[in-house]
Amino acid sequence: MITNARDFAFAAHASIGQVRKYTGDDYSVHVEAVASLVRGVTDDEAMIAAAYLHDTVEDTPTTFDDIADRFGADVAYLVIYLTDVSKPHDGNRATRKAIDRAHIARGDARVHTIKLADLIDNTSTIVEHDPKFAAVYMEEKRLLLPVLADGHPVLLRRATDIVERWFAGE
Repeated sequence: MITNARDFAFAAHASIGQVRKYTGDDYSVHVEAVASLVRGVTDDEAMIAAAYLHDTVEDTPTTFDDIADRFGADVAYLVIYLTDVSKPHDGNRATRKAIDRAHIARGDARVHTIKLADLIDNTSTIVEHDPKFAAVYMEEKRLLLPVLADGHPVLLRRATDIVERWFAGE
């Protein structure tokens, strides 16, 4: 299942030519990094598969039904709660991120663990390449961390350290 999820995610993101915003790296670099972080704290196949698939519905033509059909209801559940649900018409960025936080809060500890891995990987790139946006982004992550408090303690500590160090100016 994990290899199939990896291959599916890589192909889905490649099909739209998706690359990392600041680095231009193939999007598979991010997907692999998130899955690697999750793999470092669990051997749960559904979680690792969902880590690979976490952005497919949000960013590509892939649907939740596609995920459920190929990978089962458990992986689809994880991807559902990892996918932002807010839309531009919902309001400004702060309002949309509040909607997305409430959505992810309804997911379980497995969802929160994967989201912590996503936060860890995204943060370094944003902080390095876009300091102005980083101020907005890091405040959003500071607000998100309490929602993710039941995620894996190793990743929670790492994410918390990243956010705290940023606000401390380190």
